[in-house]
Amino acid sequence: MKTELSTEATDFGREALRALEAAGGDSLTQAIENDPDRRGTVVAPLLGELGAWELDPRGDADELEASAALCRSVGYWAVPYPVAERLARPTDLDVDGLLVVADSDPKAPVANLDLRWAAVSLDGRRSTAVTRPPSTSPRTSAFVAQLDLQPLDDDGAKDIALALTLPCWTLLGMLDRAMELTRSHVLLREQFGAPLAKLQGVQFQLTEAEVERTGVDVLAKYTLWSIQAGNPEAVDDALALRLAAVEAAQTVFRVAHQLHGASGFCDETTLSWISRYSLPIRRTPWGPSGTLDALTRRIGRIGLTGLFGDAHEKATR
Repeated sequence: MKTELSTEATDFGREALRALEAAGGDSLTQAIENDPDRRGTVVAPLLGELGAWELDPRGDADELEASAALCRSVGYWAVPYPVAERLARPTDLDVDGLLVVADSDPKAPVANLDLRWAAVSLDGRRSTAVTRPPSTSPRTSAFVAQLDLQPLDDDGAKDIALALTLPCWTLLGMLDRAMELTRSHVLLREQFGAPLAKLQGVQFQLTEAEVERTGVDVLAKYTLWSIQAGNPEAVDDALALRLAAVEAAQTVFRVAHQLHGASGFCDETTLSWISRYSLPIRRTPWGPSGTLDALTRRIGRIGLTGLFGDAHEKATR
């Protein structure tokens, strides 16, 4: 497997990061929440100018990596726009994006967008998806909307791995930023005449969170490789990545909020916005328990192949 993204993909992600910063950075998320129409009138054209909607993550390995890098940059600024879902759009349907949905109560963070959606369940059943009008404001819903599904008579199993993986890259970008903000906070904030970062307990907490974030980073790259290689276990790998990502998010945001104190829950603090807009990814289509259940049902007692599958098999002979 490749342990790093290509130079072209990394550069593309960096350009996206700069473009989003120039468009407002942290204030962009706040502006979109106050005026939801800006999701379609500002974010989509901005990313379109970068060539985001021309990427073909299904057909080219470099473009798959560029798509992942873009999702990570979008997550870094917590921009509430379904970039990963749009990039995962199937090539054989006339739609703008693809949503992975649960078998019951299908929903996704796609409110206030005039786009055509397809949906796919974990067993490969595809549907067209129509977004219901949101019943609450973006402040409380984070743009999550209920979906009305109309089944299609085809198999979308080939769509699942990519559609599960790219949102995890968005969440990874959020974890990157949460850790960055928390490190800066504990270096600047003092207690008993010294920076919080000097306290051993704080160092332990930061280390725990960083280990979780780094683990997701490695698994995310491995899952990209699994998709690129056409592994039959790619969906299993994508589910394992999602489970690791949502569990890591619990740890990272717990530590970040604890070390920020009460200010971490206030809108004046960037962490609060990132944490709030991470929730749709962490909860839909399933939360940690639902993701674990989905993974367990797929792999049964066989287990994951992963990086050490052959070594484990030889060791047990």
